[in-house]
Amino acid sequence: MARRGRVRARNATATAHATPPFSALSNVERATFAADGPVRAAAHPRVSLFMSPLGATPRTFTNNPPVPPTQPVTLASLTTATVVYGAFFFGLLFLALVLPGKIVPGFPQPDGQRKSYKVNGMALWVATHMFVVAGVLLADLSLSPLIDNFWSYFLVVNVWSGLWTVVLYVRGRAKGCIPKPGLFGLVRDLWMGIELNPTWRGVDLKVWAYQPSLIGLSVLNAAFAFVQYETLGTLLPQTVAYLSFWWLYMTSHYWYETGVLSMWDVIAEKFGFMLVWGDLTLVTFFYCIGGWWLLSTTEPMSMMALVPLCGLHALGLWIFRGANAQKDQFKRDRSAKIWGRDPETVGGRLLVSGWWGIGRKINYTGEIMVYFSFALCTGFQSFVPYLLPLWLCVLLPHRAWRDEKRCRDKYGALWDEYTARAKFRMIPFVY
Repeated sequence: MARRGRVRARNATATAHATPPFSALSNVERATFAADGPVRAAAHPRVSLFMSPLGATPRTFTNNPPVPPTQPVTLASLTTATVVYGAFFFGLLFLALVLPGKIVPGFPQPDGQRKSYKVNGMALWVATHMFVVAGVLLADLSLSPLIDNFWSYFLVVNVWSGLWTVVLYVRGRAKGCIPKPGLFGLVRDLWMGIELNPTWRGVDLKVWAYQPSLIGLSVLNAAFAFVQYETLGTLLPQTVAYLSFWWLYMTSHYWYETGVLSMWDVIAEKFGFMLVWGDLTLVTFFYCIGGWWLLSTTEPMSMMALVPLCGLHALGLWIFRGANAQKDQFKRDRSAKIWGRDPETVGGRLLVSGWWGIGRKINYTGEIMVYFSFALCTGFQSFVPYLLPLWLCVLLPHRAWRDEKRCRDKYGALWDEYTARAKFRMIPFVY
């Protein structure tokens, strides 16, 4: 309540300075208002764990579409970003070590071994919510400086990814992992990794890397909302939808977190720069791209557009999470019912019940639908937010083709029988 009172006070201060209402503004003036609005201009200095020691500089509006500009990258901003990200990274690692979680057996690895994992991502997800909410209520915490200093954090996390890769390589060598010979072998070991399951005090680092990746992405998404609220004094409906979609996506991930253990990278891929940079940098900083275009408009999206958008997200999330949960359940217990019925299989090994009777990679279809729902929240002012779902439209069909090639080699004639039952890969009657 105290925070909301302060925001209203900022609106009152802005009104006292005779700022005209939105209805009296031209389109250019509205965009300028969004980028450097009276709420942020009138805001008093706040306590912020993320504020640059140099302080904020006045916002200007020069680009089109009107994406709010960021602060310049300086030694001070890089130092702040390093300290903040280090606290975030090691804080999550410490919480993963001390918070309770169930011990879940993984799936057989290429060497036949089967590792057990401590699964407590939901506890970390809840702890992050508690930290942010407590900071907002008790210390007037703002996440908006994360956006102000976006490029400083981006550079720091890139360097952090490289340094962590080197640490993993050195630890792997010390533990007896055999390196590949020559300079090319060194580059390959750094890129692909030298150790399958690097572990620290019982925490599997490859599985744990999902935490700074997904939680970091969620914090950045929330930071965009802070910027909009501090600029306009409210959140636009499409921003509320965008945040809600991402929150449902993340919460459902942690609800079905054990499904991560059946993923190919967890089972068979070593942990090198490819996965490290993908987790820490690519997902965190690229997947939030829609947030910039949410800040570039002051016009609310109509309910006529929001309702089908919510339907698209709900359907996509149901397909994506539901299919993955069915696959994980079948791998763990082949007698467990799917959609209230005994599972149907081909040769007792390949599932053709539930979603998997509709499409062999129907989970990828659901995931693409989810990511299009994120992009559609930004409207059609730019193609840039659509780069993410379009990228998945290239990546996931290629992955489906690669997975099927591997399955055909593994199952032989049984795979042909399976494809005769489940005829479509991703889109029924189309593909």
